[in-house]
Amino acid sequence: DVAKPPYMQNRELSWLDFNKRVLDQGADPTVPLLERLNFISIFWSNLQEFFMVRVGSLTDLALLKKSIVDPKSGMTPAEQLDAVYARCHELYPYYEETFENLRGLLAQENICQLRKDDLTDEQLVALDDYMADNVLPFLSPQIVNARHPFPHLENGGLYIVVRLDEQAAPKQKKTKEEKARAKAEKAERAEKGERKQSKNLGAEGVTLGIIPLPRQTDRVIALPGEGLSFMLVEHAIEMWVPEIFSMYTVKHTNIVCVTRNADLDATEGAEEQGEDYREHMKRILKKRSRLAPVRLESERPLSRTVKKLLLDKLGLAEHQIFVTKVPLNMGYTWGLGARLTPERRAALTQKPFAPQWPACLDRNRSIIEQVSEREVLLSYPYQSMDAFVRLLHEAANDPAVISIKITLYRLASQSHLAEALIAAAENGKEVVALVELRARFDEENNIGWSRVLEQAGCRVIYGLDGLKVHSKLLLITRMHNEQVEYITQVGTGNYNE
Repeated sequence: DVAKPPYMQNRELSWLDFNKRVLDQGADPTVPLLERLNFISIFWSNLQEFFMVRVGSLTDLALLKKSIVDPKSGMTPAEQLDAVYARCHELYPYYEETFENLRGLLAQENICQLRKDDLTDEQLVALDDYMADNVLPFLSPQIVNARHPFPHLENGGLYIVVRLDEQAAPKQKKTKEEKARAKAEKAERAEKGERKQSKNLGAEGVTLGIIPLPRQTDRVIALPGEGLSFMLVEHAIEMWVPEIFSMYTVKHTNIVCVTRNADLDATEGAEEQGEDYREHMKRILKKRSRLAPVRLESERPLSRTVKKLLLDKLGLAEHQIFVTKVPLNMGYTWGLGARLTPERRAALTQKPFAPQWPACLDRNRSIIEQVSEREVLLSYPYQSMDAFVRLLHEAANDPAVISIKITLYRLASQSHLAEALIAAAENGKEVVALVELRARFDEENNIGWSRVLEQAGCRVIYGLDGLKVHSKLLLITRMHNEQVEYITQVGTGNYNE
């Protein structure tokens, strides 16, 4: 037994308490309403990543034969998982209550998130036109039954699941030849010892319809009405289910989302000879969408039959299901402010914060000159990163600069900092960039930037085996008055302006 210190908490349970404090901001009446909605969205995205990474890694540890005990709480991975799922089942009702209360308060401000029963005749007509032009042509509905396989449900993807009754479809009589062929195929399968049912086969005695959310459509459908009236596309698609599956009788519908383990081991298989590390990381990333599920969410309780089928196909247990009226992807909240007039937006959000130019630096003088005279301390995000980016642009164009060396963990998708490094390389400077391709959920962005930097003539190197490079370091080397000078920057955070 591991003696646990009485003053220590379990890391995962402590983190869930932190995330509850994020959700508390969504319930705080002193916070403007749209900011409160965004805090609920932050709680959702935090929890999504927590399940993908922390619950994912605990799930992997729980499968190991070797006993691994958390020294801070004396809990095994399995005990931590039980405690995490139990705590999340306590948090979900509060999450739902917070969202529903806020939805009511926003409606009083004429920001109305509508469901089917809320729609007026005018809104129904507008929705009908919108669906016909922008959504229905892009749908790819699938049938799951004994003959049609259960599809792969993507990590974080939303799906409308429909329980169908096949009795409505006219039953075709088989000809003698078809009966004989079916009998022969059955005998052949039996001879080969093939099992009729496997994980990826469909459902015996159950017919489901599954509709993935189309990628081409906007999530938010604006409708006529005072202020901002809108509907989420998944709720609109649910209304068209009887039309989409017109050959069947629709018993009931639901919306589901699967969260998968995304805690990838980037070193796995890396020793393969001659494989470019970028290609290796791209191959590893493809695995992320297919890793084992750790959570299933639904907007309404699942029927006994559908629940049994989904749990079986996804390899989940009952306690890994979470039911909530909150939309299963809250990412849409961040764009709502842009749909309001500036006056309405200002009334419902915090005053935007603008980082200040550092008072210790003169805008009208060279940054290289100023940092050569004295050390400078900058505090982000209170002070602007523009001064640092300007330092790099100056270095890129300074004839005295010989080399720029930098570590990169996270970069902006449109990065002025990276543009300065590219300009330096094109101006003949030696540019060395250590790019950490294993920056979690920024891997693809970093793979892209590493390629662009390399093509521009920068020397790109990658992190060390078994270690992630989180350091934020920059070294600019100059030859000035026949002497070598160094400008060094050491920072926390990221080089992501």
